[in-house]
Amino acid sequence: MDSLFAAAARALKSGDVLGALSRVSLRDDPPALALRGIAMAQLGEHPRARELLRRAARGFGVHEVLARARCVVAEAEVALAMRDLHGSPRILASAAAALEARGDRANALQARLIALRRLLLLGRLAEAEASLAELNARGMPPLLLAVVELATAELAIRSLRTAPARAALSRACNAAALAGVPALLAEATEARAALDRPAARRFQAGHEQQLRLDEVEALLASGALVVDACRRGLRADAIWRPMARRPVLFALVRALAEAWPGDLERDALIARAFRTRRPDESHRARLRVEISRLRALIAPLAKIEATMPGFALRPMGGRAVVVLVPPIDGDQASLLALLGDGAAWSTSALALAVGASQRTVQRALIELESAAKVRSIGRGRSQRWLSPPLAGFTTILLLPTALPPA
Repeated sequence: MDSLFAAAARALKSGDVLGALSRVSLRDDPPALALRGIAMAQLGEHPRARELLRRAARGFGVHEVLARARCVVAEAEVALAMRDLHGSPRILASAAAALEARGDRANALQARLIALRRLLLLGRLAEAEASLAELNARGMPPLLLAVVELATAELAIRSLRTAPARAALSRACNAAALAGVPALLAEATEARAALDRPAARRFQAGHEQQLRLDEVEALLASGALVVDACRRGLRADAIWRPMARRPVLFALVRALAEAWPGDLERDALIARAFRTRRPDESHRARLRVEISRLRALIAPLAKIEATMPGFALRPMGGRAVVVLVPPIDGDQASLLALLGDGAAWSTSALALAVGASQRTVQRALIELESAAKVRSIGRGRSQRWLSPPLAGFTTILLLPTALPPA
């Protein structure tokens, strides 16, 4: 390593990004390209950073496995920041194995953390938990320990285990302070503050109450019959009935739950489920069909009784009925929750995260843009979507698989 490159590396490590670039900006050898790529990533120029890191990886010879693997890891970190979630996990896993075999445990851990954070963004909590269990952060520098604890906390929060999340965030704050990285400390502090913000609203027998995440956790463990409008399903203890792909049935059960312990007229149910103000006999016939389907779906949890004016929800075992309402309503709430992290998302990445078609996501984004809730930058394949942070509450319950089936 020549003295100029060494000086650039020291400048980059100390946070002097422009000083590092000034020393290697005219060089095209692979190490300089890699350093320039990392510097551009720190400046937020992610597309340029990715291009430089790819050139650096191609420039290293076949015998320079360690350097090439480090470039792969750095490029994967940039791709994650760009919310490009389509990369092959096998490439990153291969780079991590190569780094581990050559004694670079820190970069190997970084590679596995990138893969873990990608799984969390996609809502694959079971895979993320298995990946986290395989991590060995013992002896690692405080910077990496803080990232590990942040990932641990996010997994616990998304799984609604608030006590372990608080403990992990406390450890993350301590590690970030030791590392001396203000941005990392701010991220851990913000995550800890989110635990104390309202996460949902509880609607029961005509009364509404804001709930924090720990209160939502307690509600789900209380044995009540919970109509979960955050994850679109019905829950009681360990039984979960997902209805995200059955919107008519969910609209019916939510309307009946909001009317509990009373009943709801047929015309009111038709208006909620079919979105019409002028019901006719065809709507009433369809209502009977959908009620039959709903009875079969929720049979272990509740019955639906026919009354003179309409129908009533009757939970099994004398359970109370509670409706859990998200802090923001609407079909695009999950998209707003994802965009609320401040990163610029592509349409394809959003579609992958919410499990919908790209065309469906595009239509939803156009509606949100017309309502001034999101904005786009760029055009064509480089188009990205942004949204201002949603202040005053946390959107954890709206993220994909935030409440996995028990």
